Amino acid sequence: MLSPHRSRGFYDPLSEMNRLFAQAFGLTRQQGATDQSRRESAESSPDAAWAPAIDVIQRDEDLVVRAELPGVTPEEVDITIQNNILTISGRIERETQEERGGYLVRERRAGVFRRSLQLPQGVDEDRVNARFEDGVLEVVIAGAAAGQEPKHVQVESNGKSRSRQEGDGAGQSSGG
Repeated sequence: MLSPHRSRGFYDPLSEMNRLFAQAFGLTRQQGATDQSRRESAESSPDAAWAPAIDVIQRDEDLVVRAELPGVTPEEVDITIQNNILTISGRIERETQEERGGYLVRERRAGVFRRSLQLPQGVDEDRVNARFEDGVLEVVIAGAAAGQEPKHVQVESNGKSRSRQEGDGAGQSSGG
């Protein structure tokens, strides 16, 4: 496939490799872009989108959402619940400066992030707590995992019914 950067010639291996990585890992064009295209797009959109990694786990009867937010402070995080949708969003702006080997090194990081998750029906919004520690946000939705056992449905075929028997984990035929 030809590179979208015609000024580099017919084939640009770096752009092609970045495009393939972006495609393979589900990155946005901004995340898989080359340095030149990043600079070009930074002029038109200075706040790049960033999606933090999240884990959703069950702890007893609670649902726990953990979001990795390195370099973010608790003041930069906003958590909302509306219509059973939990949204974690915020903005990060960092600038560091240090001297290394006679050179002044400045690094900037700026952008916005947003992740939304559908919560189970009947979640009590007053029983949601959040804690931020060492760059990890933990949101606990108390009681959200309680009573979420799957319902087993009987399947009928050619006059016979099959149902999952309690305790054995396998479907067995029964006459019907």
